[in-house]
Amino acid sequence: MKKLVIKTDRLALRLIEREDLEVIHRLHVIPETDEFNTLGVPKSLEETKQVIEPWIIANNEVEITNYTFAIQYKQRNEFIDLFGLRLGSKKYGRAEVWYKIHINYWKHGYATEALKAMLNFGFDKLNLHRIEAGCAVDNLGSARVMEKVGMTKEGRKRQILPLKSGWSDSFEYAILESDIRY
Repeated sequence: MKKLVIKTDRLALRLIEREDLEVIHRLHVIPETDEFNTLGVPKSLEETKQVIEPWIIANNEVEITNYTFAIQYKQRNEFIDLFGLRLGSKKYGRAEVWYKIHINYWKHGYATEALKAMLNFGFDKLNLHRIEAGCAVDNLGSARVMEKVGMTKEGRKRQILPLKSGWSDSFEYAILESDIRY
């Protein structure tokens, strides 16, 4: 396992490990965190294991193209979030980010802090040109996070997200290496 750790004032982002299975499962089964997520609530620990196993394998590749991070609140060493960065073709210098934060940590700026750190990692360490993200149109908290860090809303995809409430449109956001980051 690579020992990649990205630190901010309050957070430590590190690649997930098999030992994270139970805390990741607890995050995935919270109904509020699943409201705008296409993964769905896993029925068992084994189902969560099947979801995260490919992420762990990807984190151990010689050249990682699909990073999955556990985000820990440093003050209490508590797992609060998952954060992903999936690289596209090198030719295009593009990546997509996603995140899922524990409800107990909503509205405290942790998602914004983690996204800022991930943008800096993507642009400064991976030399990316563009980083994209999307969110369900009703997920106002996630849209606000992306706007706070300087991402631009570029459009809307119609009925692309199969949520438990039905098909949802998605707002599409992006930021370029040359854009101002907040």
